[in-house]
Amino acid sequence: QVQLVESGGGLVQPGGSLRLSCARSGTIFAPYVMGWYRQAPGKQRELVACITSSGSTDYADSVKGRFTISRDNLKNTVYLQMNSLKPEDTAVYYCNAKTLVAGVAGDSWGQGTQVTVSS
Repeated sequence: QVQLVESGGGLVQPGGSLRLSCARSGTIFAPYVMGWYRQAPGKQRELVACITSSGSTDYADSVKGRFTISRDNLKNTVYLQMNSLKPEDTAVYYCNAKTLVAGVAGDSWGQGTQVTVSS
């Protein structure tokens, strides 16, 4: 079982920056992909960015050029650097980890961290 704990959310003005962190524990098997999702009120949860175990990344079109996902394998932590934040980035951000161990797929979520972009 993978445990994920997010941190780094908060209130920021438009144009500002935040860095989210997701600390992983509970398994010796590294997830083959980790990602950040977000869910705004009244909307479905959507993928923001993801990073594979080999370091390949992918981003939602709405955040390309503004957000950067990275991982520190020694610290078992994934980061989401968010720059040039916009009010439409306001949402609860969730960390996700997907594992595949002995043919069994795992899909773990953190508790979420609130990001509010407002003046």
